[in-house]
Amino acid sequence: MYLKMLQKRRSIRKYKDEEVNGEQIQALLQAALLSPSSRGQRPWQFILIDENNILAELADAKAGGSSFLAGAEYAVAIAADPEVSDVWVEDCSIAATNIQMMAEDLGLGSCWVQIRRRQRQNGEDSESYVKEILDLPQDLRVLAIIALGHPDEEKEDHELDELAYDKIHYNCYGQEIPN
Repeated sequence: MYLKMLQKRRSIRKYKDEEVNGEQIQALLQAALLSPSSRGQRPWQFILIDENNILAELADAKAGGSSFLAGAEYAVAIAADPEVSDVWVEDCSIAATNIQMMAEDLGLGSCWVQIRRRQRQNGEDSESYVKEILDLPQDLRVLAIIALGHPDEEKEDHELDELAYDKIHYNCYGQEIPN
């Protein structure tokens, strides 16, 4: 069930040195390409990365929260052309989420590395750094990188009774859902 998968899915930042097979990669990429987008524009571009030296460079993409890319088996950088769609951030976010949910379904771990509007330790723009490493055209914007691999850490599932139900309103803000 999808709800059970949502409860189980956690951000994984430690990966085993274990190969992700071709069928798994194909499924991850298909999940990305099957993502819905505004007006069917599909503004995204996906860069699949498995070279250790590139993953190591990307691990330095921002001041914090990207170092684990060096230990990932794969990563997918998600970029788009803002001229194709004014809601490229939303479209790419949907695709990134689909990649992460497919990873969970395949028994893989994943973690989102935010790139847009982030900076490296030295103050340099993270997007510019990633674009240079991946040789991206200047018209593309980079939203995020998704780290992928076989999990080498275990985390507790989310508990349904611990969800922030107070964030749900009924008909208008401040009204609780009737029992």
